[in-house]
Amino acid sequence: MNKLKAAIIKEVLLLIRDRVGLAILFIMPMILIFVMTLIQDSAFKTLNEKGIPIVFVNNDQDSLGIDIGKGLRSSELCTVHDSINGKPATAETARQAVAEGQFLVGIVIPAGATEAVRKNVMQLVEQTLSTDSVIETAVPDSVDIRIFIDPITKKSFIASVTSSLREFISGIKTKIMFRSFADQIAEIIPGKKKTPSNAFGQTQIIRYEEIYASKSIGEIVPNAVQHNVPAWAIFAMFFIVMPLSGSIMKEKTEGSIFRLHTMPSSYLMLINGKIIVYVVVCLLQLALMLSVGLLFLPMLGLPVLDMGHSIPGVLIISVATAFAATGYAVMVGTIASTEQQGAIMGALSILLLSALGGIWVPTYVMPQMMRNLSAFSPLNWSLEGFYELFLRGGDAAAIMGSAIKLMIFFVITMFIASMVNRVKRKI
Repeated sequence: MNKLKAAIIKEVLLLIRDRVGLAILFIMPMILIFVMTLIQDSAFKTLNEKGIPIVFVNNDQDSLGIDIGKGLRSSELCTVHDSINGKPATAETARQAVAEGQFLVGIVIPAGATEAVRKNVMQLVEQTLSTDSVIETAVPDSVDIRIFIDPITKKSFIASVTSSLREFISGIKTKIMFRSFADQIAEIIPGKKKTPSNAFGQTQIIRYEEIYASKSIGEIVPNAVQHNVPAWAIFAMFFIVMPLSGSIMKEKTEGSIFRLHTMPSSYLMLINGKIIVYVVVCLLQLALMLSVGLLFLPMLGLPVLDMGHSIPGVLIISVATAFAATGYAVMVGTIASTEQQGAIMGALSILLLSALGGIWVPTYVMPQMMRNLSAFSPLNWSLEGFYELFLRGGDAAAIMGSAIKLMIFFVITMFIASMVNRVKRKI
C-alpha cells in the first residue's frame, strides 16, 4: 500500500510541475469543443435538412403562389426570403443571388399560374360531367415553375423542395376541383346547397406525426452540441497517451525505471500509480468538457447539452472510457523504444482511431465500409455509449455492453504492456 501511495504522489508531483502539459490536457480540449461545435453547427442543421435558405418570387399573386409561400414558410425545411439586399426579389435577381451562393434554392412562380391550373381543372371537370358521347381531349395549360439551384446543393435538398412544391400544387388543384364539382352538382341538382368553399381545407383524412425513437421523456434532437461535447471529451481522454507515454519514456531515459525494477513488485503494481492518477485526470477532463456544453456553449447561442436521465450510466461509461484510454497509453509507452516513437505512435494512432470512431465525422454519414470499420475503434464504443444516454434516453443497463468492451480493451492493453515489458527486461 505504501508503494502505491508513493507512486501516486510521484505522478501527481510530475503532473503539477508540467504546467504546459496540464494546459494541453485541459485547455486545448475546451478550445476544440468551442471551435468544432461552432463550425459544425450549420453542418448539422444541413444534415437534418432544416433551415435551407430559399429565395421565393411570387409573380402569381393568386391562390397557388400564396399557398406555396405560406406552405414553405410554415415548414421547418427552409427559411424563405422574398427580398434580396432589402429589395423585392425578381426572377433575375433571384437567379444571380443563388449563383453567388446567398441562397441554396430560388423558386419563381410565374404570373397567371393559378388561372392556368384553374382552367386545366375546369376542363377536366367538364369532361367528367359531360353527357356527350364524344369528348374532346383538351390540351392542358402548363405551369412552368422555375427552380434555381446552387451547384453545391445536396440532391436530397432538391428532392425535398420539389416534393413540397408538388404537394402544394396538388392541394391547390384538388381544392379547385372540389369547388368546381360542387358548383356543377349544384347546377344539375336543383335545390342542392353548395358545399362551403372552405370545407376541403378543413378536412384532413391522413395526419403525420414525427416522433424520435427515443426512450427519453422529451425529444432530444441531434445537433452539433450533442455530438461534439462527448466526442471531443473522448478524444481528449484518449489523447492522454501523449503525456502518459512520455512519462514512461522519460523514466526509461533517466534510468529511474531500472531502480523501480529492483523493487520486489510486479510491473503492473509499479504502473498502478500512473493508472490511478491519469484515470482521475481523464474524469476531470470529462467533467470540464461537460460543463462547457452545459454552461458556456449556450452563451454563444448554441443548444444546451442534454445529458439524458441516467447519471449512473454517465458515470459508468466515463470510468470505463478513462480506464481504456489510460490502458492504451500505458501500452504505447511500454512498446515504444524512444520518446519520439511514443509521441508519433500515440498521436497518429489516436487520430486514426478517432477518425474511424466517428469523432471527426459522425458514423451515420460515413460509407457503409467505414461504418463497419468504426466498430473496431474503442472511441466508437465510448461514443455510442454517450449517444445511447444523451440522444436515445437510455439507462445504465443500455450502455453496459459498451462499458464492458472498454474494460476488456483495458485488460488486453495492460496484458500486452506486461508481456512487452517482460520481454524487454530479459533483453
